[in-house]
Amino acid sequence: MCRSKMATRASEPARTRSSNPRIARTAHSRSHSSEKPSPSNTPTSPLANPFQSGSTTSAAASTSSYRLGSSVATTSVSSHTSLSSLRDSLPESAQIYDFSEIRAATNNFLGRRHSAASSSSQSWRCVLSGKDVVVFQRKLRKSVMTSEDVKRKMAVISKSHFTSIVKLLGVSISGEHIYLVYEFVQGSDLGVCLRSKINRDFTVLSTWISRMQIATDVAHGLDYIHNNAGLSIDMVHKHVKSSAIIVTEPSFNAKICHFGAAELCGETAAPATATPEKHHFEGVGGYMSPEFKATGVATQKSDVYAFGVVILELMSGQEPLRYKFDRSSGNHNLISIIDTAREAVDGGGDAAAVEGNLRRWIDRRLKDSFPVEVAEKLTRVGLQCVQEDPDKRPDMKWIAGKISKLYLESRRWSDRIRVPTEISASFAPRSVLVYLYQNTF
Repeated sequence: MCRSKMATRASEPARTRSSNPRIARTAHSRSHSSEKPSPSNTPTSPLANPFQSGSTTSAAASTSSYRLGSSVATTSVSSHTSLSSLRDSLPESAQIYDFSEIRAATNNFLGRRHSAASSSSQSWRCVLSGKDVVVFQRKLRKSVMTSEDVKRKMAVISKSHFTSIVKLLGVSISGEHIYLVYEFVQGSDLGVCLRSKINRDFTVLSTWISRMQIATDVAHGLDYIHNNAGLSIDMVHKHVKSSAIIVTEPSFNAKICHFGAAELCGETAAPATATPEKHHFEGVGGYMSPEFKATGVATQKSDVYAFGVVILELMSGQEPLRYKFDRSSGNHNLISIIDTAREAVDGGGDAAAVEGNLRRWIDRRLKDSFPVEVAEKLTRVGLQCVQEDPDKRPDMKWIAGKISKLYLESRRWSDRIRVPTEISASFAPRSVLVYLYQNTF
């Protein structure tokens, strides 16, 4: 009896809404106008569409409005929800820190040094304004950059919000140096993950799909920097290298470090007195394109070249440049990862020969488990990126799209060869296994 009464009461509001549209509209409007967006409905991922929650609400509200015949109140409610969701999803504005705050946080620069994302500049890990951060010190080109230039570019950079990029929190300027404050990201740089100094035979990136994940993350991060982050500014990263890419735990996703550093320090503009000798060592050996070596000026095409080298690193596990001892001559010969990659796919021979060359060239710690066709395609993408002529190199948008397709092919391959988890192994004597089999089935 009690259950039937409760059921009757629970069904009354539904009948009221269906029988009296005016009351239903009022209840709908009041509930939405007083309700605040819950944290679970607010996009938390940087990749989440900031308009997604609002669009869904707007679509639902439009449908209700059409059925109930009241569009004004519902549109107001959906707009309120959309703006709230958008505001909560926007990144925080980067700050201009007082230099005294930087000195206090770093214990007058005697605090803990940071080495996870190696850089040619000094860096410290500390707590600033209640956040775990990393502070990088870089040279500021006064002849190129003014404080107003820094503020203007930082206003653009601070609006950028992408999951594959370590977030810039703020800057501080003192004398001829600029201090860039980035969020701290737990993980290790890609170079260390590929080439551990403790154990050369070990790598956390022991599967093909883990390396494809990193290639995809970095490609889309650079595509965002080149084509979306700067709005009207053609932004350049300049410091693309394996040690500037953080591999996060435990998902093995990749985040690009030093975003905005080149722009804020004035490194992407060529001074009037620029000479090859003056800027020759601003890049890292093995990652510098020919035109970067000659001029010292970074461009988006030089970023593409460096990314191509990173792709070849991911596949082979080798450094961009290394020395190999030649027993016949007694000399150490310099070997480029680009040359070995070309020999692997363009060394002549039929498809079987190319497959054999690839299997010998690709990192042996993958245990010969990778899709050969995808590996060949990815190698050729990397070699396209490192062409001598910058005009022949593809742009990051094309590269990101191509690598995404190769990632999906790799995912299908991984799902197809996955060993069933329900199969178990036993080291018992064969007679025991036969006995168990006969008595089980």
